[in-house]
Amino acid sequence: MNSPAIRAWLTPRRLMAVSVVVALLTIGLKTAAWWITGSVGLLSDAMESFVNLAAAMFGLLMVTLAARPADDDHPFGHDKAEYFSSGFEGILIIGAAAAIIWAALPRFWNPQPLEQVGWGLGLSILSSVFNGMLAWVMLRASRMHRSIALEADAKHLLTDVWTSAGVVIGLLLVGVTGWLWLDPLVAIGVALNIVLEGVRLIRRSWSGLMDAAVEPEVQGEIEAVLERFTQRHGEHHEVLFDHLMTRRAGQRRFINVHMHVPPGWTLARADELRHQVERALVEAVPGLHASIQMLPDGVEPITGDLTVPLEPAAEGLHSH
Repeated sequence: MNSPAIRAWLTPRRLMAVSVVVALLTIGLKTAAWWITGSVGLLSDAMESFVNLAAAMFGLLMVTLAARPADDDHPFGHDKAEYFSSGFEGILIIGAAAAIIWAALPRFWNPQPLEQVGWGLGLSILSSVFNGMLAWVMLRASRMHRSIALEADAKHLLTDVWTSAGVVIGLLLVGVTGWLWLDPLVAIGVALNIVLEGVRLIRRSWSGLMDAAVEPEVQGEIEAVLERFTQRHGEHHEVLFDHLMTRRAGQRRFINVHMHVPPGWTLARADELRHQVERALVEAVPGLHASIQMLPDGVEPITGDLTVPLEPAAEGLHSH
């Protein structure tokens, strides 16, 4: 999975296209399972697969848009389009849960016998195998590419796997006990479970659209690089970094930081150090976009901005 060739092949766009194909396949399998057995639990499983298809198609559109290069209207790129995919998928999941509950409730007062349960279970399990394998690959790839769209679709597919497992257990219990009301009860339990995943995806999408800071481990790597380039002379600093700001937008990470240098340095010397810091930051955090503002020691910008001083977690990185 970490091979450059595999990484190059497992792009977000390609995996989302595969997700569309798998969603079509599982819709066919689960619809056939419901048609054969008449189980409302299997019907709920099939309805969620339609949500998978809609989410995968919208996700494919969004990762395609996110891959577009920066332009005059979007100088920081289009990466945030992936957050719309995550939010849309969360809304679809909640909608599917409501539809499942609506279909299941009448079965409590009008239970229906189940037929050919064995075939239905076999088709449901087969579709879960496809979803589980794709979810595993997409989850690994989402970490490689830092793609929230892939992560959202992978978690949705994993939810689908657990949904199918619950339905299978419910059908087995119906077969053993003869209690037909277990079928709609399992369907409603499945619906409530996927609502939780839908809410999580919407919260992730909202957080991303609000310019969240980079992950704590990435923040630590950035601060370690800046600490390495901080220069001291006795108790005083010759080179100091402060007012570090970070944000993430889809697959990209951005930082802004002030680099204070001694007033006697030439511009060429300061610029060379800045380039060294930029290269080190990109090596530590691939794909990072760094903006380093050079200032003489003891000078701060006079324009009001949104910068906040660094916490004194690493000596020499905090604001003076």
